[in-house]
Amino acid sequence: MFPKDNLTRSPHLIVVSKEQSTCPLIADMTRLGARLHDLGIPDTTPAILSYDYGRRLLVTANHADAKTLHQEDIVEIVDYNPLKDIMLTIGPKDPNPDAPLQWMIQKARHDINITLHIQDPTLAQHLPATIPHITDPLPATTIDKAKTILKALRTSPVIAIDTQGILLIGVNAKTIEHLLSTTLKT
Repeated sequence: MFPKDNLTRSPHLIVVSKEQSTCPLIADMTRLGARLHDLGIPDTTPAILSYDYGRRLLVTANHADAKTLHQEDIVEIVDYNPLKDIMLTIGPKDPNPDAPLQWMIQKARHDINITLHIQDPTLAQHLPATIPHITDPLPATTIDKAKTILKALRTSPVIAIDTQGILLIGVNAKTIEHLLSTTLKT
C-alpha cells in the first residue's frame, strides 16, 4: 500500500483496474527511461518519470526505476483529488509515492508534459550555480511541496532539491534529453 507522509496520512488509493495501461505514450516513456544511462545517470541512481496524458498521468510504479521500465511498471493515474487525498489508478502495481506531487506539478502548468526526478542528492550538489536550488527541507504536506517546487520552476526547467536530487520538466522527451545532456555536463 501507499506509504504515509509526515502527517501520517496516505492517499486513499482506488484501483479502477489491475490491467496494464495501453496508452500509446508508454513506448516513448520506456525509450526515454532506457536513454538515461547514456545521458549520464548512473545505473544505481533511482529515477521517477511521469508523462501527462490528457487528463491523466502516467507514472513509474512504486519500486520501479525509470531506466528499466516495462509496461507493467507504469501506472496510469485517472484522477487525483489533493483536498480529499483520493487517487484513482489503472495498473497492476501501486504508483510511486511521489505520484500525488507529480500530478499537482503537471496539472498546475500546461507547458509541462514530462517530469523526471533523479533521486540522487549528490547530483544536486554538483549542478551549476545558475540552477535554482531548494536548500530548505520541503514542507510536510504534498500541496505545500508542490507550491515550493512550482515557485522554483518559474525560472528554470531544472531545479535542484538538495535533500532529494534534481527535477527536470519539459514539453517532450527531446527537451528532457537536451536538458540532461547540458545540465549534467561537467
